[in-house]
Amino acid sequence: MTGKTLRCDVLVVGAGAAGLMCAITAARRGRIVQVIDHANKPGKKILMSGGGRCNFTNTGTTHANFISANPHFCKSALARYSPGDFIDMVERHGIAYHEKELGQLFCDISSKQIVRMLLDECSAAGVQLRTDCAVTAVERGADGFRVQTAQGSFHSASLVVATGGLSIPSMGASGFGYELAKRFGHELLPTRAGLVPLTLSGKHQERFAELSGVALPVEARCNGRSFRNSMLITHRGISGPAILQISSYWQPGDDLRLDLLPGHDALAWLRQMKQERGASELRTVLSEVMPRRLALRLCEQWLKDKPMRQLDEPELKAAASLLSDFPLVASGTEGYRTAEVTLGGVDTRKVSSSTMESQLVPGLHFVGEVLDVTGWLGGYNFQWAWASGHAAGLAA
Repeated sequence: MTGKTLRCDVLVVGAGAAGLMCAITAARRGRIVQVIDHANKPGKKILMSGGGRCNFTNTGTTHANFISANPHFCKSALARYSPGDFIDMVERHGIAYHEKELGQLFCDISSKQIVRMLLDECSAAGVQLRTDCAVTAVERGADGFRVQTAQGSFHSASLVVATGGLSIPSMGASGFGYELAKRFGHELLPTRAGLVPLTLSGKHQERFAELSGVALPVEARCNGRSFRNSMLITHRGISGPAILQISSYWQPGDDLRLDLLPGHDALAWLRQMKQERGASELRTVLSEVMPRRLALRLCEQWLKDKPMRQLDEPELKAAASLLSDFPLVASGTEGYRTAEVTLGGVDTRKVSSSTMESQLVPGLHFVGEVLDVTGWLGGYNFQWAWASGHAAGLAA
């Protein structure tokens, strides 16, 4: 199409979850919709999510599962497109799924099924899709938007920015959406990696050296938030669901604590062990409630390892305090390379919560991760993509 201008009612930049949902919704309303993406195929992050099984929603989604400087912003869209609405589409396409934990729904077979479903819905609604189509310039005139791309020029009444955030650059993530928002007068809130492994350094890393691969249930606490789930010790630091969750609330220098015996009253349990297993060493009884390698390291580095009967009350209290409120000094995160989401983004105070339309530029919409709305781990970010895309699709 080089040399000519293709006209459409709605131009969606970004063929990810939010962009495709927006396109489907708008096209069902009779709009002429064109989706363009600089990547070589649509839905790349969908394909790799959930270990290739795509945690496509969470049945327990509420606005409380999201982080934003404007915490009420996501309420309207979430209320008008629920997890049940997306599940209906999944079931209509005969995709088998299961609940893993805490309302998290995954495909039984492959995340490819979700992408195929979205593309089939696009096709049925008449959506046109172009990949390998990078945007080179965007202008707004009295009659809409003119967008120059590697495949020619597009003209549209509405422009939907569905370009995602900065996480996983290997999947093609870029700051294009932020740059475009800024150019049109929108403020950006500082961005950083979210749902990301934390790194350790110096003596803190040395103390956990040789424990790579050890996993255990913990409760991670930081800045008034806590998450109970599994933690994985890695060669660089710590990961696992509990750590990914708390990482979105942690920044360097913040106090981070771990309960290594979640669900236990550590002091009561230690007193009981002293009474019932007096001859057993502390490392032995700890090895029965946590991985042995970790129990040994705790006793080598932090705890007094001797027969339980020899531990006096102050020593028991000190051990209980460490086990239930372990101070972990993280040095940083693994960054956007492995982060599942980007915190921050386009300030929502100048965006309509019901239509995702810019209050500064009529016809310009922002959906999904590019906005300052970030979900917890467990399907919440996909539900925000579906809901925000749907809201924009009803209005564009």
